[in-house]
Amino acid sequence: MSWLEITAATLGVINMVLLVRRSIWNYAFGIAMVAMYVPIFFQQRLYSDALLQIFFIVVQLYGWWEWRRSSGRAGEVVVERLGWRARTVWAACGTVAWFAWSSMMHRYTDAVNPYWDGAVAAMSVAAQMLQARRLVETWPLWVTVDVVAIALYWSRDLRVTALLYVLFLLMSVWGWLAWLRAERGNKDMRA
Repeated sequence: MSWLEITAATLGVINMVLLVRRSIWNYAFGIAMVAMYVPIFFQQRLYSDALLQIFFIVVQLYGWWEWRRSSGRAGEVVVERLGWRARTVWAACGTVAWFAWSSMMHRYTDAVNPYWDGAVAAMSVAAQMLQARRLVETWPLWVTVDVVAIALYWSRDLRVTALLYVLFLLMSVWGWLAWLRAERGNKDMRA
């Protein structure tokens, strides 16, 4: 446990609270958090997670722009949902990406747990992209990421980060319920 890990985890909690509340300011805290996690994960030889943090910076900048552009009349971020066909495509692409990335990490690096690390990375990429597009489906994916990440980070002695992901898991359930309510409210306003 380091001060860098504790600071990153603290920023992560603030990020999640703001995300669940659909506040655009979640992105400022999220960018700071993921920037701090790059060296933490690299030191632990969780290369997929280290690279993922760099990707997160880019996608969080996109999400910040997208959320700012799409705020509803009341200034709130409007929540939407994918259709079944789109969900199937996202799931298939995510699964292929997971196995391809994990196999590459296994073959070409000294990564520990490349398939679990790759699962966290692939699902996180998809969840982050769905989140940037304000789609409810981001939340069940984040729940799955959190469950896998808790075990992975605990196994690498990243206790603070594992506990952060326990909190993320609880907050992801909260976010899922809150966004479902917001989506229903959007439908009621259109009716």
